[in-house]
Amino acid sequence: METPKIFESEYRFCQILWEAEPVGSTELVKLCQRRLGWKKSTTYTVIKRLSERGVVRLEDAVVTSLVTREQVQRSESREVVDRAFGGSLPSFIAAFAGGKKLTKAEAEEIRRLIDQYEEE
Repeated sequence: METPKIFESEYRFCQILWEAEPVGSTELVKLCQRRLGWKKSTTYTVIKRLSERGVVRLEDAVVTSLVTREQVQRSESREVVDRAFGGSLPSFIAAFAGGKKLTKAEAEEIRRLIDQYEEE
């Protein structure tokens, strides 16, 4: 299943949801007002829109996510690599590092990740 596209303001909403879920819709409205400056109607509009796209569920006035933060981050990262770097992960890493020196710990972590995901 492909992760639905989540736009910037929706992502900020999801961050609040992921931290608080499961959360009552009334409490979520208060959190969004406090942290995002949203009106009640804005929060309910986003809940409705994300529900229609299969990102969240509103049931018995309780909102829960149907996709994880990790799924969204993975999908967004792949989209950036595909769009901006023609799908080339090495080109993305080179641009991301931008001449910055890696610490020994960072280099070891990257090597570990490469080993973990390398095709046999």
